[in-house]
Amino acid sequence: MKLAFPPAAVLAMILSGGVAVATVEAQEYKYIGVEACGKCHKTAKIGNQLAVWEQSKHSKAYATLQTPQADSIALATGLATKAAESETCLGCHTTAGPDAGVKPDEGIGCERCHNPGSGYKGLSVMKDRAKSIEAGMRDMGSPETIETMCRTCHNEKSPSFKAFNFAERWEEIKHLRPTAP
Repeated sequence: MKLAFPPAAVLAMILSGGVAVATVEAQEYKYIGVEACGKCHKTAKIGNQLAVWEQSKHSKAYATLQTPQADSIALATGLATKAAESETCLGCHTTAGPDAGVKPDEGIGCERCHNPGSGYKGLSVMKDRAKSIEAGMRDMGSPETIETMCRTCHNEKSPSFKAFNFAERWEEIKHLRPTAP
């Protein structure tokens, strides 16, 4: 499996002060979008991840760029375009930036953290964690890995940054698969 940093990841690394988070090369795996992921990730049996995402600020991240306030921030930071048209803003407010083939209005979708899903979307692959990772899914197995991923956007380089308490924010967005008793 080839690893590379697509434009959105490079932008995120720049904004985060160089924190590198490996992202699967876009040519090898394709983004499939939240709708495709949600077909399987919507039942209580596996944690209803779709509903958690739908209620999160991540699902509305692109919509925040379409506000007059966002345009004011973009103008104040020297951007020549509206926030919703700026690659700088789109890099953190969408799944994969402006050119990945994912609708920007889905905001920050599943594949932002878990990598493009075309390689691991099949049920037979998803049932096996090792196979999923081998097929391109990012291993998010530790809190440190998750926090590093979050901080690629939630950092002081953002013009609207507010203190980021990972433990508190993770409680708002965590979408773990239930474990058997």
